[in-house]
Amino acid sequence: MSHLPPPESSQNQTEPHPPESPDPWAPYEPPGGILVWIIVVVELLTFLAGIGVFLYQRAGDPEAFTRGRDLLSQPLALLNTAILLTGGWFMVCSLTELRKGMREKSLRWIAATIASGLAFLAVKVVEYTGKIEQGHVFGEDTFFTLYYALTGFHFIHVAVAVLILLYFAKQIRLGRYHRDHHDDVEAGGIFWHLCDLIWLFLFPTLYLL
Repeated sequence: MSHLPPPESSQNQTEPHPPESPDPWAPYEPPGGILVWIIVVVELLTFLAGIGVFLYQRAGDPEAFTRGRDLLSQPLALLNTAILLTGGWFMVCSLTELRKGMREKSLRWIAATIASGLAFLAVKVVEYTGKIEQGHVFGEDTFFTLYYALTGFHFIHVAVAVLILLYFAKQIRLGRYHRDHHDDVEAGGIFWHLCDLIWLFLFPTLYLL
């Protein structure tokens, strides 16, 4: 007579988890979540208002603003434009690899993005140092007051973006963010691209017009 194995005790059985209720708003939520897009809109409006003030003041004293523009370093600004845009591409590559489940590759790309942010900040410090040594400081005139206000505020944004990406890089390495959970990293990428976009407004306004 064959002996059937005794049934497993109920304590060893794993209860299946009930399926999560689908979020009815998920198909309508923008990438990265609605909060980061609210931040994007507010920040863009803030910078556009500042640029509007700059253009208004420039219209009232075009000669002084032309002299101020000519004192800036267009090559350094162009270099920083290339650095930021390259960093934006690195960030896209990082998110692409993370969505595919390639965490190590994603981590390398996000490290390259962080390096580009640090390079941008270093070039900006070199530019600021040169201007200060020449005696062109905040409050010298309307041009340099607005120049330092606008670029300084953007400098802070890039520094914050670098800190955010440093945190996400650590969490990707620890496995917290992966193919099925990357919305926060996507939000960080959107903030990084916001820095790119703002600079693309500032660069021609301050250095070329």
